[in-house]
Order: sequence, then structure tokens, then C-alpha cells
Amino acid sequence: MVEFKENRDRNDIYGMPVLGFLFKNQTFMMVLKISVLALFIYGVYMGFADPGRENIFTTYLFWGLFWSLFIVVTLSTFGRIFCGICPHGFLGKYITKFGLKKEMPNFLKNRFIGIFILFFGWWAIYYAAPEFWKVPLATAWLFTSLTVIAFVFYYLYKDMSYCKYICPIGTLTKAYAKVSFTELGTYKEDCSSCKTLDCAVACSYNLNPFSFDNKNSMDDCTLCMDCSDACDSVAFRFTKPSRSLFEKFKYNKAEVWAFILITAAISLTMVFHHGLNRSAIADEFIWSRTAVFAQQYIDFGTLDAVGMFAFIYATLLAIGVVYIGMFVASKVLKASFEKTFYTLGYAFAPLFIIGGLAHLIQGFLTHNYADIANGFIYGFGLDMGIVENLASRKDAWIYMFEVIPFIAVIWGYLILAKRIKSFNATKIKKVTAFVFASSLITLYLSTNLYKTYVFKTYGMAQRSHHGSHGNHDAAKTVKAEKPVMKCESGKCAAGMK
Repeated sequence: MVEFKENRDRNDIYGMPVLGFLFKNQTFMMVLKISVLALFIYGVYMGFADPGRENIFTTYLFWGLFWSLFIVVTLSTFGRIFCGICPHGFLGKYITKFGLKKEMPNFLKNRFIGIFILFFGWWAIYYAAPEFWKVPLATAWLFTSLTVIAFVFYYLYKDMSYCKYICPIGTLTKAYAKVSFTELGTYKEDCSSCKTLDCAVACSYNLNPFSFDNKNSMDDCTLCMDCSDACDSVAFRFTKPSRSLFEKFKYNKAEVWAFILITAAISLTMVFHHGLNRSAIADEFIWSRTAVFAQQYIDFGTLDAVGMFAFIYATLLAIGVVYIGMFVASKVLKASFEKTFYTLGYAFAPLFIIGGLAHLIQGFLTHNYADIANGFIYGFGLDMGIVENLASRKDAWIYMFEVIPFIAVIWGYLILAKRIKSFNATKIKKVTAFVFASSLITLYLSTNLYKTYVFKTYGMAQRSHHGSHGNHDAAKTVKAEKPVMKCESGKCAAGMK
């Protein structure tokens, strides 16, 4: 154990005056965790106590501030910061400490469980019934249920197994954190003579921080920083973005599938449904035509048939191009399909987490900032005026962020080019394999370019297809109404003018 590390590397965040305090000071970290926990509990409480749509606090706390703003921004920069302050993990450490500490059964030790819960339980429902989870009462029930399940698992099983296998965002954050530009590790000169292994003893996840550097992997580290409190030889360093993805490490199948499914569910489906379905030729796309055809035989009621089929087509297309591309690449490289698929599949990591920043930033400027601020005004009954948006979609300057998806594409290509070098093949074979293995990256690029082409050629629809439900009527014209705030007794709620 090292009580005080005097000479730290220049890129060690713990040695920096402000950032070192924010990430290492345990008093500050505890205050932050308690504050997030208090917001979480109050948000759930408000969902039950004030279940109507006028309760914009619960909605924008969970679906505006926590997801996607805080999680996506921190994952693409500092890493799994949210997991480090997550209310479930925060309380789970204490529950596990006094729990039964059993070994989780092997059939539950499957990282695909959390991914499928997120993919089908959230995104499939989101596109089929866009407003379902955003109703305050449904949000409250969702997080209450997840909390109860989490606490049961924490009490029964050791090593925070819920976070590793069951949590809907556990594997997701572990996978995408590899894109960030920070890494937790230790100073080898101190670890070589260490006999107490205090950093490992302090870890609730049963990890060995002293091995992170050698393995080029932080395992399931959530950046809770308990290890850095136990030993001052722990370091939290700035590195080159996605550094680990350019080097060898033991691949994880669930992480690669997380990249593929999330790219399909968010990046591609958003372009299909929230992007192209705003164009003047929205009714010509296959998902719209399929919805119209299916409605002749199926009564979808209030479900959004167009969104549902956009989600299905995006998923099938993403999986299809990846399988075909990787199969051909494996034959060209004369390597096993599994090795090719999971070694090169990490190149898909930047597509959502970096490319999605464009939509996230634009959304924050045009509505999320005001939504979150007005949500807090409502939730805490603050005597304040209505907060306005920082920008409008009519402002040309906000479209400069649309270059970000193309940065994500270049980033993905670079990772793929580096990772394909590990295969023993001629240069011409590697180049040929690169073309096929990059199929998902190319598909992502093509859809974004095609969206730009469609809007320049055909323009915006006179009425919006976004959010259409059930009986999709192309003849209907919906006039958008300007949202305003209704204020009573110091509280403001969203209404329609």
C-alpha cells in the first residue's frame, strides 16, 4: 500500500489540482453519489405522486438528463463515470457487503441478458409505442422494478454480479467506455513490491487494478474510485482516444454485439424513422410501405407501425451486412469466422457513441436544455420564469455538428485498419478483407449521406411522419403547435398553446 504518491505522471488526473479533487476526493464523491441518489428517489416519487404528463420533471430527469445527455457525453470522454455514481451500484455495495455472497449461477452469467433487456425492453417498445416509457407513472414503475431486481441480486450474489450481467446498461457502458480518453491503472514500480493488494481488496467488483495496464483492459471497472482511496499508487490517466482499441486485448462477444445492436437500434433507426420519415418522400420507404400493407390485415391500434418496421428493417439490415461482410473477410484472411467477427467488430464502437453526439448536441441546444431546466423548475416548485431553448433548428450554425458522424466513420475505419494488421495475410488480402469487414461502417456512412441527399432533393414533408401511430394516414396534415408552460402555485407544466 502507498499512502502518498509524490511524483505522478503528467497525464495522471489525480495529480491535477481541480480534476484530481473531483475524481479522487472521497468526500466530494460521496456527496455526488448521495445527490444523484436523492434525485433518483425524488424522480421516482414524483412519477407516482404526480403521474400525469404535466409532470415533466420525472420525464426529463431520466430521459433527458441521465439518458442520454450525461451517459453518452461521459462515456465518450472520461468513461464509465455514470456507473461510478449510479444509485443502484452505490447502494448495492452496502447490500452486497451484508448479503449472502453466493456465486451467481452460470446460466445468469451471460452479458447478453442486459443487452437484450435494453434492446427489446426499451428500444423495441420505444419505436412501437414512442410515448410509453415517457409517461411519468410508467417511468416510475420501470425504475422501481429495476431497483427491486437489482437489490435482490445484490443481496444474493457476490462481486456486484447484477452490474456485470443483468443491468441493462452494464455491458453497454463497459463496451463503449473503450472509446474514451482515460484509463485507470497503477504505478508498476510500487505494485512490484506490494504484499497487501489493498486496491484489489477495496474493489467491490473483485477486480485487480494492478493488472489493468498489462491486460490492456479495465475489466468491469466502473470508476467508483474506491481503489484509489485504498492505495495512492492507483492512477487515472489521460490517454489517446480509444487507445485500447488500437492494441490487442481479449475480446468479449457481448461487447461487439452491443455495438452492432445499438448502432441498429439508435443510429440507423433514427436515420430511418426520425430522419428520412421527415422528408417529402417518407411514404416511399420500405418501412412505411410495409406498415401500410400490414395494416390491411392487422389492427395496430395506437402503436406506431412505421416506427416498428423501421426498427425491424434497421436491425435486420445491420446484422445482415455484418454477417456477410465478416464471412467474406474471414475467407479472404483464411481465419476463423469467430476470430474475424469479434476481433474486427470493435471497429464499430465509434458509430453510435461518437456519431450520436451530433444528434445529442443539436437536441440539447434546440430543446433538451429547456426541457431539463423547466423540468427542474416544475419538480422543485421554483418561482422562476420559463427557460427558453438555446437555439432553433432554423439557426444554420447548429448544423455544423453534423460533421461529427463523419468523424465517427473515419475513427471506425482507423480502428479497423489497425486491428486487421493482427491477421497473418498479404497486404492485398487485408485491403480486400477491410472493405468487407467495414460493411456496417459503410452502411452507417451511406445512410447519413443518403439522408442529406433526400432532403436536398425532395425537401421536408409538409406534415411530420415522426411519431405517427397505428393507422398511418398519409393524407393527414398535422399542424405543429407551439409548446408553452402552464404555471400554478409556482410550478410550471408543459401545455399546448
